[in-house]
Amino acid sequence: MTPEQAAANAKPGLANLVGAFAESPQTLRRARLMGLSGWAYHVSARAGALGDVRPETVAAAIGFIAPEAVTDGWEAAAKTTPPVEVATWHLHELCRWGVTELGGFPRLARLLELSKRVVSGVDAAGLPLFAAWRAMPAPDASAGAQAAVMLHLLHEHRLGVHVVAVRASGLTPLQAIIAGPDGETDAVAFGWQPPYPAPGPIVRRLMWAESAADSLAGQAYAQLDRAERIELVGLLESLSHRLAR
Repeated sequence: MTPEQAAANAKPGLANLVGAFAESPQTLRRARLMGLSGWAYHVSARAGALGDVRPETVAAAIGFIAPEAVTDGWEAAAKTTPPVEVATWHLHELCRWGVTELGGFPRLARLLELSKRVVSGVDAAGLPLFAAWRAMPAPDASAGAQAAVMLHLLHEHRLGVHVVAVRASGLTPLQAIIAGPDGETDAVAFGWQPPYPAPGPIVRRLMWAESAADSLAGQAYAQLDRAERIELVGLLESLSHRLAR
């Protein structure tokens, strides 16, 4: 398994694991307790690590959410709670979730060891959200909490390199969404308004972008040798299946 293959194979497991946290009742409850809509919480919890910045900066960093939708969520959150505080609470919830949901994983220590090495090996140039999150100190040093943070960082790393690869391919974020498997459904979910571009002529460029993203992400997975890369991907898959039960 090459570093690029490891990055590609790790992608679905990371998405499932981070999605399990995002959709957990306790996480959703936190948004309600803070008086935020789900959308305002999503935008401010993810991008609040950037600090007190303008919504245009947030939209540029996230990439795939329509700028108008980012502005709506960011400004709605800022009316009640500074976004950096939302991100801080989100990190606390992530650690709590990690203790509860990951703490009993039999090979947690090994997962933490391998994922930390990959995260430490990321060159954060061009990845502002990843860099901001990696710089935030985790409030809990337990293995479950630390593992949850590493999973979040690996997923944020993948999202960031995908933005870079899509732009390098010549596609706009909206074109990349439309060329993807869920097309207009995802475009609506991310706040983009019609008319939408035709997907046919741009699918090949998206395929190139996905390959480029694997290559960029794979640079960090080169911190592990081949056997360790296989092991890490297997651990992510195993943990993902465990939480899906």
